[in-house]
Amino acid sequence: MAIIKPFKGIRPPKQFVEQVASRPYDVLNSQEARKEAEGNEKSLYHIIKPEIDFPEGTDEHDEKVYNKAVENFNLFQQKGWLVQDTEERYYVYAQTMNGRTQYGLVVCASVEDYMTRKIKKHELTRRDKEEDRMKHVRVNNANIEPVFFAYPHNDELDRIVSTIISKTPEYDFVAPDGFGHHFWIIEDRKIIDQITEIFAGIPALYIADGHHRSAAAALVGDEKRRQNPNHTGKEEYNYFLAVCFPDNQLNIIDYNRMVKELNGLSELQLLELLKKNFIVEEKGAEIYKPDKLHNFSLYLGGKWYSLTAKEGTYDDNDPIGVLDVTISSNLILDKILGIKDLRSDKRIDFVGGIRGLKELKERVDSGEMKVALALYPVSMKQLIDIADSGNIMPPKTTWFEPKLRSGLVIHKLS
Repeated sequence: MAIIKPFKGIRPPKQFVEQVASRPYDVLNSQEARKEAEGNEKSLYHIIKPEIDFPEGTDEHDEKVYNKAVENFNLFQQKGWLVQDTEERYYVYAQTMNGRTQYGLVVCASVEDYMTRKIKKHELTRRDKEEDRMKHVRVNNANIEPVFFAYPHNDELDRIVSTIISKTPEYDFVAPDGFGHHFWIIEDRKIIDQITEIFAGIPALYIADGHHRSAAAALVGDEKRRQNPNHTGKEEYNYFLAVCFPDNQLNIIDYNRMVKELNGLSELQLLELLKKNFIVEEKGAEIYKPDKLHNFSLYLGGKWYSLTAKEGTYDDNDPIGVLDVTISSNLILDKILGIKDLRSDKRIDFVGGIRGLKELKERVDSGEMKVALALYPVSMKQLIDIADSGNIMPPKTTWFEPKLRSGLVIHKLS
């Protein structure tokens, strides 16, 4: 059962929402954030990337940078750019991309559920990245940015959400990247209790995007529990901010690979070695996109190739063995190109499919990269199967788009 609760959200008044809302902290660097926030004192980047308020080159992990985040968070509240709701609420947050809309419920998820693995993950986290976000949660005493969860879709919740979205949204805008963001407040106590109750019957929640943020939020909550001699379990720090989407509305985009050199091989030798485990077909200069599971697209020397993994090179009964990232990591990157560790090898780079295969072609044509490999995207079913089996996906497997906009609602830990 998934434990969730409503909360008194801290949010921008309607007239400020477009100035406050920002992309998540981890999808852009300090320089990009500086540029996006230019001339906008209300931008959330002043809280989630506060290094932009210091001279260029300032270390974003410096103590004074974290302190600046708190100073700015307080300032935003003093100036009325962020205001706390007086009652506990749930919210509906919808995103529109390419004419398709997905509807999520904004809730507080349970730290206990994360610690006992009822909130399931499919990716490993890095301690240094966790530590950075833990400091951010700690100093602000708030989850400034939500995490992105999926849940097994539920007809009753779909009906409730349909009723809510038939009313006028509180926020409704298109961000500079072209994605639409729509936000409703659920004020009816009866509906709020109903949502809590339905979630109590949902077996698990799944982290779709934001593994580091989830870990950081849960670890700070757990830390506060251990530090409080009068802990009751009802405190606000026992929960963290999440947007939960039904699994049947989510789309995972491909996450592609590029390699800087061919491990001493000529292009011809590489193609010959690939023929051992793949059916290799030349496709010419036109961009070729993989069209099904176990089919890959390779760009090399100005030409696209289709690679289809031969029978027996993968195990469709194994939740990890069935993944195309596993097949390509084992049979191409490791065996042929000598890349053993996707996390640390400097010869490999990853490109989210949102950028299109054109980017792969351009970076190979420019000489920066030698070969590009495009993969068929992982399905939500595969993600859930892996999380349910307690397995972990290889690094850089899933790319979710659109990303959640930060700053629409914040959760205070006290």
